[in-house]
Order: sequence, then C-alpha cells, then structure tokens
Amino acid sequence: MSSHTHKHPPQEKQALQLRLRKIAGQVAAIEKMISTDCDCPDVLMQVVSVRKALKSFAEVIIQGHLHECIEGAADAKEGQHNLRKLLSVLERFVE
Repeated sequence: MSSHTHKHPPQEKQALQLRLRKIAGQVAAIEKMISTDCDCPDVLMQVVSVRKALKSFAEVIIQGHLHECIEGAADAKEGQHNLRKLLSVLERFVE
C-alpha cells in the first residue's frame, strides 16, 4: 500500500461502496449458479457482467485519481510520482 491517501467525498464513497455491493452480489449469484449446476453459457454471461462492472468501477477510480492525485498534486514532483505509480498499475490492468 501507499502512504498517499485519496479522500473520497462521502457521496462518492457511498456510490463506490454501492457498486461494490452489487458486484459482490453478482459474484455470489455465480457461486449459486455453480452449486445448482446451471448451464455454462449462463454462468459465463454472469462472469461477463461482473467483468464489465469491475471495469466500470476501475474507470471511476482511475478518473478520480487523475483529477485529484495527479492534476491536483501539491507540486509537479508529486504529480509525476503519482502518474508513474498509476502507469505502473495500468500496465497490469490492461494485461
């Protein structure tokens, strides 16, 4: 973990937490589908939905980081450091 902290405003934090609860519900539904022997294509469609939901969640986090932690950095050195860290994570994100 990093020493840098990004404080999400309460309304944004609530929206992010709601998204995560929905994703957790989708994953739980996939687990139930497996335990009840649902057809593989149906399970895979739910996996696609979860992947899309996670991608959308990540895009919100990335946008927030760009605006708050890179554009809003205290100085150019901090902004460059935050950008390098983001690029490092994005390399893994797109694998």
